[in-house]
Amino acid sequence: MFYDYLCKGKSLYLSTQCLLITISFPDMDIVDKLNKEFLTQPFCKNEQLPEELNEYKRIAYNYARIENSIAVLSDMHTNISYIYYGGTAETLGIARKGDNQNLESIWEKEVFKYIHPDDLAEKYVQELRFYHFLKQIPHKKRADYFLMSKLRMRDPSGKYIPILHRMFYVATHSNDSMWLALCLYNLSVDPTMSCRVINSTNGQVIELEKQDCSKLLSDREKTILQLIDMGKTSHEIARELFISKNTVSRHRQNILEKLQVKNSIEACRIAKELKLLF
Repeated sequence: MFYDYLCKGKSLYLSTQCLLITISFPDMDIVDKLNKEFLTQPFCKNEQLPEELNEYKRIAYNYARIENSIAVLSDMHTNISYIYYGGTAETLGIARKGDNQNLESIWEKEVFKYIHPDDLAEKYVQELRFYHFLKQIPHKKRADYFLMSKLRMRDPSGKYIPILHRMFYVATHSNDSMWLALCLYNLSVDPTMSCRVINSTNGQVIELEKQDCSKLLSDREKTILQLIDMGKTSHEIARELFISKNTVSRHRQNILEKLQVKNSIEACRIAKELKLLF
């Protein structure tokens, strides 16, 4: 599995701590990161068949109809969301049961403004980490996993009530780009539930908060990445650490491979998200 591969038998650290994002989204840093990850993927246009999109729209509609979910199908390529409102939306005062709408964004902001600010901030971070988790899973098996977490959402009286949030990546292209995401919001019967990833084929539960990824990078790799983050060149790093420039280059390549990123800027960003850099 992903965390076994990354951490060599150690737990994967996916803490949920982050800066708070208010309902008006004044700090868009994490949102910008997600947009960059999701919307700039190299999509395969010949694999985006209208009939496949319509099939998943019907699935989202049926979740809203049968489970009373708020079902949001997000198309990462066109940056469009299709929202179907079940009874949960009516309970929260968001929309009437049976309503639906299309938004020119992958973000369902009409729903987000009812989420407690603390939980919304955590939701963004967990979704970024879930995305990178799935990047290590063979693309044909990604739909087997879903992210499940608890949110607090405001009802018409102003009271925050527990909501179960689930997220699936239901369609992935052959080049590993994730095309369609499905988010479901339902009234929760377990307000104490922690955020977790679940494999729906075998029931495996992965507790995100309890994982530890401190051993993902070696101490030397962390030191080099810290110096890269400070803006130092490979030549400067080699001179400071008394090693050859070729050794620095080899460490840099290992870092990119372990973090599954394409460049040092992305490596520094992901390492900070995983609390490997501070």
